[in-house]
Amino acid sequence: MRLLIQRVSSASVTVDHKQISAIGPGFLVFFAVEKIDNEEPISFLADKLLNLRIFEDDQGKMNRSIFDTNGEILIVSQFTLYADCSKGRRPTFIHSAPATVAEPLYDSFVQTVKEKYPRVQTGQFQALMQVALVNDGPLTFLLERSPANSALPH
Repeated sequence: MRLLIQRVSSASVTVDHKQISAIGPGFLVFFAVEKIDNEEPISFLADKLLNLRIFEDDQGKMNRSIFDTNGEILIVSQFTLYADCSKGRRPTFIHSAPATVAEPLYDSFVQTVKEKYPRVQTGQFQALMQVALVNDGPLTFLLERSPANSALPH
């Protein structure tokens, strides 16, 4: 699984010309599932996301988590995070999980985050979405964990 985390001043998702979600300051999280993924890394990734200290404290140091700021989180499915662009001119998505595998894992991740922190909104799985954001910083982080590297230290 891969999470592309952006610290934002605001973000929103629109589907069919209708805004379905919007947040103020917090995280926009693009979430992708690799075809070898399973439920195992979900708790780890949710905990890591929620405790990631990338908000400034009073001294201007990144020392505060989403808990400390009472920010919001917008989680959007993004299968293209597993695109392979190494050959040819068109990306291949052979590493991305099919929707039948990815959707339950996406739902499980969202639910796990919501259980620990309720200020969460989502995009719409498998929809053509327009995502608008104001990246704060800009700050963007890649967090990943798969069954193949789950034995690595945290």
